[in-house]
Amino acid sequence: MISTLGRLGKVEIAQEVFLRSHKAGFGNNVYAYSALVSAYGRSGRCSEALKVFQSMKKAGCKPNLITYNTIIDACGKGGVDLKKALDIFDEMQREGVEPDRITFNSLIAVCSRGSLWEESQRVFSEMQRRGIEQDIFTYNTLIDAVCKGGQMELAATIMMSMHQKSITPNVVTYSTMIDGYAKLGCFEEAISLYHEMKDRGIRPDRVSYNTLIDIYAKLGRFEEARTTCKDMERVGLKADVVTYNALIDAFGKQGKHDDAAGLFENMKAEGLVPNVLTYSAIIDAYSKGGLHHEAKQVFQEFKRAGLKPDVVLYSALIDSYCKCGFVDDAVELLQEMMQAGIQPNIVTYNSLIDAYGRNSQGDSPNFVKGSAINPAMFKYVKDDPVALEFSSKVQQLQGNSGEHGNILAAVSVFHEMPQIGLKPNVVTFSAILNACSRCASLQEASILLEEMRLFDSRVYGVAHGLLMGLRQHVWGEAEGLFDEIARMDYTTGAAFYNALTDVLWHFGQREGAQKVVVAAKRRQVWDNAYWRSEQQFCLDLHLMSVGAAQAILHVWLLDLRALLWEGHDLPRVLSILTGWGKHSKVAGDSILKRAVESHLLEIRAPFHVGRYNEGRLVCAGHVARAWLQDPRTLDLLVLHDIIFPSIFPSQRTGQAKIGVLSVKELRMGDSAG
Repeated sequence: MISTLGRLGKVEIAQEVFLRSHKAGFGNNVYAYSALVSAYGRSGRCSEALKVFQSMKKAGCKPNLITYNTIIDACGKGGVDLKKALDIFDEMQREGVEPDRITFNSLIAVCSRGSLWEESQRVFSEMQRRGIEQDIFTYNTLIDAVCKGGQMELAATIMMSMHQKSITPNVVTYSTMIDGYAKLGCFEEAISLYHEMKDRGIRPDRVSYNTLIDIYAKLGRFEEARTTCKDMERVGLKADVVTYNALIDAFGKQGKHDDAAGLFENMKAEGLVPNVLTYSAIIDAYSKGGLHHEAKQVFQEFKRAGLKPDVVLYSALIDSYCKCGFVDDAVELLQEMMQAGIQPNIVTYNSLIDAYGRNSQGDSPNFVKGSAINPAMFKYVKDDPVALEFSSKVQQLQGNSGEHGNILAAVSVFHEMPQIGLKPNVVTFSAILNACSRCASLQEASILLEEMRLFDSRVYGVAHGLLMGLRQHVWGEAEGLFDEIARMDYTTGAAFYNALTDVLWHFGQREGAQKVVVAAKRRQVWDNAYWRSEQQFCLDLHLMSVGAAQAILHVWLLDLRALLWEGHDLPRVLSILTGWGKHSKVAGDSILKRAVESHLLEIRAPFHVGRYNEGRLVCAGHVARAWLQDPRTLDLLVLHDIIFPSIFPSQRTGQAKIGVLSVKELRMGDSAG
């Protein structure tokens, strides 16, 4: 009875039965104690299981093999460290109880739950040394531990060795391997293994289906994700919260917030209860779509549901506030988060750096200049040596620090990260580049990147070299960096290229910007930007930054010109979609659209706003053909860097005074170009 209640999770009732049996005089035996230890262990209540284990020994009941196996298993389920489990393992041997296969399987499970892949290997080796036979559970648990350690080559070797022991991998083996590859971003390997599993006649389980759906969604292959959902339902497995979370998160990261919102409503309609991860994903989706009000409403719904927010949810909402320019609200939410004892993570800090950088020149109507520097949350800028150094150098250019207060705040927040154990990542890099784009001059942007090189000479060195027009010196290093970015998820990669191209374009490095977008396209970033049909060729710019959009526009037009020279014809219509734009919040008032429209006028391209879609610029195929074949057009399409004669004259001539080119002068250069 105690055992059955334990399996059902009715631990309190199991304890009641145990106490009643004690009072009746027949419960003081190893079987009753072992059953109660197991009941607590199954529910993850390891501390109670250990107390029962100790009270059993005090009562004079000697634990047997089943008891020891049960308590070691409880250690694994309750998250107890390996040392405690090994202490019990040593005790059982001192007491003359020989461990068996279940004992070792339980020890490997403890290693697995703690992601201790090296220790799991040692336990497995000891099991082999003692001549104890392994089973499918042994291998599945060992593979799980190794996968959690990110050692996929070793995991694949272990899986291959199963055949030598006449142990056939099952659905758990494959699901574990697929999940391991997916977590490392090795999506093609994971998909290949899924198909291998099906070819071997092994029916996928819910875990493998959900993992595959998550992979397809992250790759933006939504039709395949939907097909997998249907396959899952056909075999009697309905989509659960994990399925919906994967889809909502992926749709949101691809900028498809309407689809994410629809899924959110569907899951509630099907009676599924959203969890913290669901709310975090939908808030993040709304944030990326610039739907700040909707994100706030979802947060209120979350609070009404009585759920406790975690760092992921707080960070998603802070990101939403930051993207909409409500930086004071974001800092206030950050205070609330820290008062609740929740440590900010790298996403939180990246959002704030991005907000400070983007709003350094009042880009957002909601942003109050200078208001985001909040001493309650961060050190004063005057206490930050990196921000001070940057400020000192910029003051030599401008004579005061009033124009770059929020850039200083971004530097200060960046400097705070390593002090609390957070390592800046590629998203941080993108945020710093966005800050560079808002600097008042090329020199100021250069100084900012110089300061950042103290933290990461390679990444920021590449950006600095490209910004200063030193492509021939840094391009090899840049290509290596781009290859690393290609292994990351789509959203991170796109943000990186958007930010880098933006700062290069903004400060006149037009050839560099074009070279970067070509490198991005070659690595399948913005893979859906070009699409063609018999009637229409289209360039979709709506997920790009202003700089990236203008650079890739030239690449696209040059490609069309090359098609004509190769003897091909153009379709009836050419379209350029600007949507609301990456930075836009209001339909019809897109920064991206205005920039692209203005640039098309500069190069005399015969595009005009579509009749039924303000975000669509169109041109008849025959008109475009005549313009592209005009010999004068080539000069307009081939990009050249805008050369500024007064870049760091003090470095060239030894003069003390540093020449400054303002953003206004740069923009005049844009018009002249």
